[in-house]
Amino acid sequence: MKYLLQPGGSLRGQFRVPGDKSISHGSIMLGSLAEGVTQVEGFLEGEDALATLQAFRDMGVQIEGPHQGKVTIHGVGLHGLQQPQKALDLGNSGTSMRLMAGLMAGQRFDVEMIGDESLSKRPMERVAKPLRTMGAKIETTGDKGTPPMLVRGNATLHGIDYEMPMASAQVKSSILLAGLYAEGETSVTEPAPTRDHTERMLQGFGCQVSVQGAKATLRGGQTLCATKIDIPADIS
Repeated sequence: MKYLLQPGGSLRGQFRVPGDKSISHGSIMLGSLAEGVTQVEGFLEGEDALATLQAFRDMGVQIEGPHQGKVTIHGVGLHGLQQPQKALDLGNSGTSMRLMAGLMAGQRFDVEMIGDESLSKRPMERVAKPLRTMGAKIETTGDKGTPPMLVRGNATLHGIDYEMPMASAQVKSSILLAGLYAEGETSVTEPAPTRDHTERMLQGFGCQVSVQGAKATLRGGQTLCATKIDIPADIS
């Protein structure tokens, strides 16, 4: 079989590359915990980011959109989340579960997080262990520490100075997010550079985060203030 191809003429126009997934997750999490209304553009409307969005809706956050990448988040403050009526289903999003483990550790209510068949086979102990040293009450499943993941409420968290055994932006972010609810300072030192989206976004929401070389530090009890986020495009 032979095919003959002819030129189709030039294409003209503009389009926007979809937004970065990690920053889309962060925009929902931090926007929900901020005081005031956060406006987001460039939100990635993929299943993983939408799972995070739905999880915070299930905890009482009013979120408008997404519509063509635009989302409006009516923040409830650090202590304004409500206990969900059922387990938070995060689909296939490991980023959602690992980051939210840190945030949920500081809440006053119990939260169970579940995922699909694939996510249910992925280890969560590398996040759970350092969070437990902060005082978090976290239960994982089976010998491998997989989801479902149960985070108990009313834990008293204290800051730690954690040296990560392996580089992971997700683990670093989870510990820093838990640090928002901890007494004293929380520091994370990484053995190799990873993405610093969480540190930058926390600063964008008015949180004081000190970054010195491989070490990031924040003090608990700070208030997040609503902002406007234009999520950068991610060609991948």
